[in-house]
Amino acid sequence: MKAAVIFEYGKRPQYTDVTAPTVTHDSDVLINVKAAAIKNVDRSITGGGHYSSQPLPAAGHIIGSDAVGLLADGTPVYGVGHGMIAGQAVVKKDMLVKLPTNLDYATAAALPNAVMGSAMGLLYRANMQPGDTVLINGATGVTGRIAVQLARHYGAGKIIATGRDVASLETLRDLGAHELVMLRQTDEALLQNFGRIHAHSPIDIVIDYLWGRPAEILLETLKGNGMFTHRTRFVSIGSMAGETIQLPASILRSVDLQLNGSGLGSWTKQNVKTLLTQILPETFQLAANKKLTIETTTINLKDIESAYNIPVPSSTRLVVTI
Repeated sequence: MKAAVIFEYGKRPQYTDVTAPTVTHDSDVLINVKAAAIKNVDRSITGGGHYSSQPLPAAGHIIGSDAVGLLADGTPVYGVGHGMIAGQAVVKKDMLVKLPTNLDYATAAALPNAVMGSAMGLLYRANMQPGDTVLINGATGVTGRIAVQLARHYGAGKIIATGRDVASLETLRDLGAHELVMLRQTDEALLQNFGRIHAHSPIDIVIDYLWGRPAEILLETLKGNGMFTHRTRFVSIGSMAGETIQLPASILRSVDLQLNGSGLGSWTKQNVKTLLTQILPETFQLAANKKLTIETTTINLKDIESAYNIPVPSSTRLVVTI
């Protein structure tokens, strides 16, 4: 069968023949892959910079950690596994999610990673409640756009979205954002804008995809002045603006702040089980009903080497069709 294979870290994957996988355990199942998204983690792995990177075998490494496809009986499914950008892949049965029959493969492939990077933070790390005011910092990317839509779906009372791309930021109103904050302004102006928002509608949750200086300004906004403060749950999910911040101890002492992160290492086994059995099925159905949208750009598997690094907007997920 054909697959997308890397033979050297830092090089683009190649379209080549590999041995088809076989099922050797009752807990596994074979799927005929139809589409797989190229995510940031996939690029990190192919670049050799991911913590899971291991020496490559002589036969190369098939890329891809999840995909959508068909079971032998024609049932459409989403699955998590290894070597997924190929004609076929073996997946554990408990890592499968059945798909609505009216959901297109590209959307189904693109959606899960963005849902993991938004719903898990909102529901489990921030414990979102209906009526909460939610600020999504860095909302113009793929995952941030899903976070806006899911915050609306989960009953947010107010949604504030920030970003640097004016045109992309404006489109978030249609997805559910009530207020927009352009990050391309001075620190002082940002501090004033965030302060105005927090004074008028105290921020219950910050879902942060940026970290770096934008996070520092937001945390400075929350700083108290010696009186009782509103409790804010700040969840770090990405670090597009920098891996580190300066966090004065006075901020932690002066405000009722819950500061944590959301990622696979922070989730419990029960959280992941709920993701597969409840959250993803629900969001797949929302997408099938046109109540949750994600933008995709598709390429064919045979073009993987030439198209792997094509520029796509930050709001769009690249999907390989097979």
